[in-house]
Amino acid sequence: MSVVARQGFKYSLIGYFGFLLGTISSVFIFPFDMEFYGKLRYVLPTAEMLLPIVVFGLSFSNVKFFLQSQKDGKHQNFLSLSLVGVIINFIIFLGLFFAFFYFFPSFKAWQIWEMKGLILPLILILALSAVLNKYISNFKRIVVPNIFENIFPKIANLGAFVLFFWMGATEKTSYAFFFAMFFTAFLGYIFYANKLEKIKPDFTTDYIKKNNLWREVLSYSFFGFLGNIGNYIAFRVDNFMIGEFLSFEENGAYGILLSVLSFIMIPQMGLFNISAPIIYQSIYENNFEELDRFHKKTSLTLFFLGAVLFSCILIGFPYLTHFIKNGEQLRLASPVVWILGSAMLFDLATGFNGHIISLSKYYRFNIVVMLFLAVTTIVLNIYFIKNTDFGIVGVAMATAVSLTLFNIVKIAFNYWKFKVLPLSMEMVYTTILCCLGITLSIILPESKNAFVNMIYKPAVVLAIIGTGNYFMKIYPLEKYFNKNFFRSLIKF
Repeated sequence: MSVVARQGFKYSLIGYFGFLLGTISSVFIFPFDMEFYGKLRYVLPTAEMLLPIVVFGLSFSNVKFFLQSQKDGKHQNFLSLSLVGVIINFIIFLGLFFAFFYFFPSFKAWQIWEMKGLILPLILILALSAVLNKYISNFKRIVVPNIFENIFPKIANLGAFVLFFWMGATEKTSYAFFFAMFFTAFLGYIFYANKLEKIKPDFTTDYIKKNNLWREVLSYSFFGFLGNIGNYIAFRVDNFMIGEFLSFEENGAYGILLSVLSFIMIPQMGLFNISAPIIYQSIYENNFEELDRFHKKTSLTLFFLGAVLFSCILIGFPYLTHFIKNGEQLRLASPVVWILGSAMLFDLATGFNGHIISLSKYYRFNIVVMLFLAVTTIVLNIYFIKNTDFGIVGVAMATAVSLTLFNIVKIAFNYWKFKVLPLSMEMVYTTILCCLGITLSIILPESKNAFVNMIYKPAVVLAIIGTGNYFMKIYPLEKYFNKNFFRSLIKF
C-alpha cells in the first residue's frame, strides 16, 4: 500500500473516530449543563471566525510555494517567515481589537470582550498551528495533523466539561484545560515537523525579496484569505450570534442539534479525496459530458444516503430525547432539525459543485460566492434575531436560506460555464419515497416505550425506502452492500 493510500485510510479512521467522539459527547454528556457547553461552543467558533485575519492565507502559501522553495533549499526559510508574519498579523489584530473597544465602549457588553482572555491567545495558537499543519501536509503526512486538528478540540471540549460539571472545577480552571489542549497540539505540530525534517529557523529575507517573490506570495495569500474568511464566518457565525444575542444555554442546545444532524454528512467524508482527481482530469481534458455524468452520480450517492439518514433522524430524534438530560428542551427546538437538515440535504444534492469551480480556472469565483454566503448569513441572522421571537429556530432559518442561495448560485454558474448539473429525476423519486416513509411512520401507532418507538419507527422508514428503491431502481445499493463489501474494506 502506498504512502498516500495508507495516510488516506488512517485519516478516514481518525475522522470517523472524532465524529463519533464528538457526537456521543454532544448527545449524552453535554446536555447535563447546556449553558456551560454553550460557552465552549461560543469560544472556539468565535476564535476560528477571526482566525483568517491573523493567518492571512499564509498557511495556503506554504503549500503553493513549497516545491519551488524546497528545490531552492529555502522551504524552512519560507516557513520561518510565515510564522513571523502570523505573529506580526496578530499584533496588528490586537491593536485593532482593543482600539475598536476603546472607541466604541458600548460594545464591551459583548461576550467576546468578557472572554477575550481566552479567545485572543487561542487565535494565535490556532493561527500558528494552521501554518504548521499545511507545511507538514507537503510531506504527504496528514494523519498526525488530523489528530491535532480533529481529535484534540473534542478532547478539549469533553475534558473542560467533565472538569466543570462532574469534578467541581471552576470555569477558569476548565478554560485553562481547554486552552492547554490546543497549546499541546501546537507543540505536537512542532515536534512532528521536526521529526519529519529537523527544523532550522531561518529569518533572512533575501530569498523572499528575490525576483519580488513577496509580491506573488502576498497576492496568493490575499486570495486565500478572502476565501477562507468567508468560509469561516459563514459556518461559525451562528454560534457567535446565539452566544452574543440570545444565551449560552440556547447556544448549547443549538450545538447539540448540529451534532445530531452531522450524521447526514457521513456519506461525504473522504469522498472528495477520491473524486478530486476525476473532476480535475475531466476539466483539464474539456470532457464536460463525462464531468456531468460523474457529477450526477456522486451527487445522487450523497443525496440518497443523506436522505435515508435524515429521514431516520427526523423520526427517531423525538424519542431519543427521552434518554437525554434536558431532552424536553431539545424536543421543543426540533424545528431546527427539520430546517437545517433540509438545507444540509440540499447541500449534499448539489454534490461537489464548489470543488468543480475550485479545480477550474474560475477558482476565484468561489471566493466571491463564499463572501456572498458570509454576508448573507450575517444579515439574515441579525434580522431574525432582532426582528423576530424565533430564537435559535430563526438562526437555523437564516443559515438554511443563505446556504441554499449559496448552492443555487454555484449550480447556475457550473451550468453556465460547463453545462453540468448535479440534480436528477432520481432525487425526486428519492424525496417522494422518504416523504412517504416519514408520513407513514408518523401516523403509525406509538408504543408506550420510547425505546421501542426509537427503533421500530425508523425501521419502518428504512423498510419503505428499501422496498421502493428495490422496485424503482433509484440507487444501486446491491452493488455496494453485497458479499464482497466487507471483504473489499479489509482488502483496502
